[in-house]
Amino acid sequence: MSNRPTRRQFLKTTAATGIGYWVAAGAQAKESTSANDRVQVACIGVGNKGSSDSRNASKHGDIVAVCDIDDRFLKGALKRFPKAKPYHDFRKMLDEMKDSIDAVTVTTPDHTHAAAALMAMRMGKHCFCQKPLTHSIYESRLMGQVAREQKVATMMGNQGTNMDGVRRASALIKAGALGPIKEVHVWTNRPIWAQGTERPAPAPCPKTVHWDLWLGPAPKRPYAPGYHPFAWRGWWDFGCGALGDMGCHTANMPFMALDLRDPISVQAETSGHNRDSFPQWSVITYEFAATDSRPALKLFWYDGGKLPAAELADGRMTPKDQSGCIVIGERGKIFSPNDYGASFELLGGAKDMNVKFEKSPGHFEEWFRAIKTGQPAMSNFPDYASALTETILLGNLAIWVNGEKVEWDAKNMKAKNVAGLESMIKPTYPKGYVLDV
Repeated sequence: MSNRPTRRQFLKTTAATGIGYWVAAGAQAKESTSANDRVQVACIGVGNKGSSDSRNASKHGDIVAVCDIDDRFLKGALKRFPKAKPYHDFRKMLDEMKDSIDAVTVTTPDHTHAAAALMAMRMGKHCFCQKPLTHSIYESRLMGQVAREQKVATMMGNQGTNMDGVRRASALIKAGALGPIKEVHVWTNRPIWAQGTERPAPAPCPKTVHWDLWLGPAPKRPYAPGYHPFAWRGWWDFGCGALGDMGCHTANMPFMALDLRDPISVQAETSGHNRDSFPQWSVITYEFAATDSRPALKLFWYDGGKLPAAELADGRMTPKDQSGCIVIGERGKIFSPNDYGASFELLGGAKDMNVKFEKSPGHFEEWFRAIKTGQPAMSNFPDYASALTETILLGNLAIWVNGEKVEWDAKNMKAKNVAGLESMIKPTYPKGYVLDV
């Protein structure tokens, strides 16, 4: 008989022995079984991006369960992980495997991120979740709160956070290389799927797709081509549009540098939309109040072919620069023609400086280090990813009202001047899915 403790017993032990670390360092993760033990991982969503996330997780842990609503993706995952137990419903998987897993990855459409991750974290499971962290602002804040309460190791899948270039650019801005910051411009070439369109006609659902489980907590609608497995991002019920797809990447560097939390207002100009499909393009203006570390400033977001004025990049922007950001200070600029802000140029008289920053061991390496040692990943839910996602998703409230400025009360998660946004801020889950407990 093995003398190895059960995982439930171990988590109880580490919760007690690790308390000094939490108090001293403010960390939010329990240690895993041991530095030499293999973390037992369940993967929710194993197709497309879920394929690479599960492969990356398997380099550091054992994949013991895989879950997907599409039999084709599930079959592919079982070829990669033949010892894993297969499931279609993450709720059943977590319920049956709760004593056999330490951690979960969540790589599903945006509308199911919170339902899956919250259930896992409330069971004490460490959690990796793809960007954007959630589909709504309330879900994002709740994810941070639950992660902190459960002391689980968490990380959002905005991999640029772990790149040296992002961290160095952020450190330069914090060190004053640009002087006081006046404004930030961020853009993307997305959407690369159809938006601003009418809903496709219902069609027979492929036998490999478990449609009710794909819908999960979203409002019911018939299956149609154009939702699964990719274009769901363009529909309000399932995705977060171009902003949600790329904002947690492309706005990440300035967020890291300037602590762009809790905007006081947001306003959007768009091509127009039917409140079912996102618009073909949008330009969004965020306003941030001054803090102890920076002045008040504005962030401008562009998608769908809209771009900042070329002169803002001092002639450095080219047609190849399909996404990027420009941070403008009183003494210079940073121009990054990169999805993540990982490569950049100093412009407008900005001078390079020697700055220190903590290097990352790598994307998934950082999450598994958090699981094993308690040192939080930078993009952990409570301290970073939740706030970044809230900021990004606030732009979608402005898109929804299309033109009206939304004055934002971040503390209470309320629009001060626009009625009728409550269901956009906080969703109502149908029976069978749990948001609040």
